[in-house]
Amino acid sequence: MTQQSHIQEIFFKYLLQIQFDEKGLDYSVINKHTSVLQTLSDIGNSGTGIFDLCKREVIFYSSNFGALLGYEPNDYKNIGQQFFAGKIHPDDALKCSNIGVSVLKILNNFSSDEKLNYKLITEYRMLNIQNQYVRLIEQYQVLELDSNGQIWLMMNVVDVSSNQDAVEESKSQLVNFRTGKIIPMEVSRKVQVELTKREIEILKYVKDGLLSKEISNKLAISVHTVNTHRQRFLEKLGANNSLEAVIFAAKFGLLE
Repeated sequence: MTQQSHIQEIFFKYLLQIQFDEKGLDYSVINKHTSVLQTLSDIGNSGTGIFDLCKREVIFYSSNFGALLGYEPNDYKNIGQQFFAGKIHPDDALKCSNIGVSVLKILNNFSSDEKLNYKLITEYRMLNIQNQYVRLIEQYQVLELDSNGQIWLMMNVVDVSSNQDAVEESKSQLVNFRTGKIIPMEVSRKVQVELTKREIEILKYVKDGLLSKEISNKLAISVHTVNTHRQRFLEKLGANNSLEAVIFAAKFGLLE
């Protein structure tokens, strides 16, 4: 298996687990979105696109998408996302694939309304027409949910980054653009993820918004014991607070 096929497997293998009722998806909304995104591209000279999680493919690129790196539409019109995926720096591609899965898992823990409040901001390196790596900054956010509140369409906006350090690896953060809250997507290399059954149980209650007193009542243990477990999973996950702990635990698949 090549590096590129392995990278694609990480993301698309996860997408295969997501099931849609295709008859319930209103594809007539695509024209409305593509018109708006093309106008945005024309005004801001940004590349824009739409990714369909049901079809597992990019279904729209703005006419200038490849122009950011010197490519013409004829260069990629037949192979689309595979063309661009093959131009990303291998280290960044692997990292972005893992983070993409993590973000989808995180968002799936949110309510339908909350899913629409976040955008993933990522910087990564991609080869231009001169075969030189250029740093891009990409913003991804949910565009449409299906009738069950499941993420269906996502839009992206891509620009050339002001940071053109060709050595620096990709970096990502999840931002609530309503509140300004930033969720870091970089977890400490020292993180330990061997949570006990009780720690996971308490963490799930924390995710549901329960306070320590409420958790102690449900589990028939003292508040002190609950807080001790909370402190332990914060340390193990390398988290600064309960919200980060929930995010990191979801990233490692501990809340499934």
